[in-house]
Amino acid sequence: MAAVKHDSKVARKAPRLDQFRRIVIKVGSSLLVDSARGRLKHAWLAALAEDIGNLHGAGADVIVVSSGAIALGRTVLGMPKGPLKLEESQAAAAVGQIALARSWAEALGHQGITTGQILVTLGDTEERRRYLNARATLGRLMDLRAVPVVNENDTVATTEIRYGDNDRLAARVATMAGADLLVLLSDIDGLYTAPPQNDPSAELIPVVPRITAEIESIAGGPASELSRGGMRTKIEAAKIATSAGTHMIIANGRVKNPLGAIAGGARCTWFLTPSNPVASRKKWIAGSLEPRGILHLDAGAVRAVRSGKSLLPAGVARIEGEFDRGDAVILRGPDGGELGRGLVAYDSTHALKIAGRSSRDIEGILGYAGRAEMVHRDDMALAAE
Repeated sequence: MAAVKHDSKVARKAPRLDQFRRIVIKVGSSLLVDSARGRLKHAWLAALAEDIGNLHGAGADVIVVSSGAIALGRTVLGMPKGPLKLEESQAAAAVGQIALARSWAEALGHQGITTGQILVTLGDTEERRRYLNARATLGRLMDLRAVPVVNENDTVATTEIRYGDNDRLAARVATMAGADLLVLLSDIDGLYTAPPQNDPSAELIPVVPRITAEIESIAGGPASELSRGGMRTKIEAAKIATSAGTHMIIANGRVKNPLGAIAGGARCTWFLTPSNPVASRKKWIAGSLEPRGILHLDAGAVRAVRSGKSLLPAGVARIEGEFDRGDAVILRGPDGGELGRGLVAYDSTHALKIAGRSSRDIEGILGYAGRAEMVHRDDMALAAE
């Protein structure tokens, strides 16, 4: 591949790691597991846990997206090296997920951090109803100052319904959680103007202000050696992240304390976004989703929503349409004017039952303790915003 020209003089300045409030860190199998012995790299994990502890102690929310379950599980089960059949991979993942979660819990526990495991599938990040469930779980764990450790649920995922790489999964998790930074720890220290193993003159690109066709070409086409689990998936992850208002870094994870190294100015590539997660999410809700129903609000609810509060069932005077939980709905005031749009937390059948009622009554009416909000403020885009 011919080298791609890059003018470092026009590159924007990279941010600092300590500027971010919510950070997703992706860790690949090759960093976490010794491929020769199939064992966890305990010293490396302990050093990364120190880095996470420093960010967490400074007030940042941290989410880890970690590979390694299959690699650990196949060692425990004594499976031979080489490609695994689907059912073998699933069996290895079933065993390895326990070992992986325990390792993260122990490493972060030494930093005084509680760890929660979340296993997701493609549908959990693509279907709005399941997306809201996963998002709420992540949010609650972080509210409680726990660090969620996320992995694809390889015990049930098949070739047709899986991500297959944790780069794109990490980008989806970052957008779902409203993270403002995604860090992909890799075996290379960033994006180069050409594959450095093939071109000695290749230069590291420290900052990518915008992902252009030229930047995408560096990752290679479908037949490229980099097209599976390599730079191509990282560029795809960057497109997902930056379009949702999340900055992204590709950095060398083979060093000890890799996050500390980034903070200290180590070589890496920053992918910048002109937006932020909240603005991008509200733009998506306002303009990209087809509304399935209408919620008519009373005057008190209109004032509350305009002041930045969530919409409670008590403020809903009337409901139109049939919709499922997670669908977009239009919010209208007493005069019929559109206030905005939001993702509703109940399907239309249940919403009709609790409309106009106190949130305290939800469990008695529906038979289960649902969400207090009909539309959470984070899932709402007002017309004036």
